[in-house]
Amino acid sequence: MTQTWHELLFSHWPLPPAQLRSLIPPQLEIDTFEREAWLGIVPFRMSNVHPRAFPSVPGLSQFPELNVRTYVVADGRPGVYFFSLDAGNPLAVALARSLFHLPYYRARMRCQREGDIIYYTSQRTHHGARPADYEARYRPSGPVISAAPGSIEHWLTERYYLYTVFHEHLYRGDIHHVLWPLQVAELEALQDTMALAHDIQLPATRPLLHYAERQEVLIWALRRL
Repeated sequence: MTQTWHELLFSHWPLPPAQLRSLIPPQLEIDTFEREAWLGIVPFRMSNVHPRAFPSVPGLSQFPELNVRTYVVADGRPGVYFFSLDAGNPLAVALARSLFHLPYYRARMRCQREGDIIYYTSQRTHHGARPADYEARYRPSGPVISAAPGSIEHWLTERYYLYTVFHEHLYRGDIHHVLWPLQVAELEALQDTMALAHDIQLPATRPLLHYAERQEVLIWALRRL
């Protein structure tokens, strides 16, 4: 698939790896940076979402998405593990659940821009799912940079695999994009129960924040490992 991600905020908190271990499939090793695991809450807006052999479809190819994620390793390849992916398009949620076996959830979402400020709200509406709400304002507040290899920014963002488990089998999806055009960011979170929906208590510290205006992404079909 091809996707374009817009107005994305990486908000990250360090956590003890033991806090996440029981929430992650045993086939995956928790990846750590300086002995800490990291939990990311990532709001953004998508466009140009479609299989590469087909054109965009009006009403399906553009919608907001909000991810809760952490970082893992399998077969020596570092990647992303998603606790949840809320999306503002019910059909996209159904297709992603069936094709990618990822924990997508329907949500009522809004992403609006005024100047350089992004106003973002999400309320999970998926039948049978635990409530999860998000309301925030965020903005970039620094020049665009490319993260240096070995830095925490590079470790968090330059991930080219996603992992998921379906019927006890581990799958990997390859992801391709150029280096992230990152900016330091500011965030005012008015409500955020995204991590609590997974019984994850975030620390009472300010998150590490990075903003990206736009990123073109290619995603390959899942492969069973």
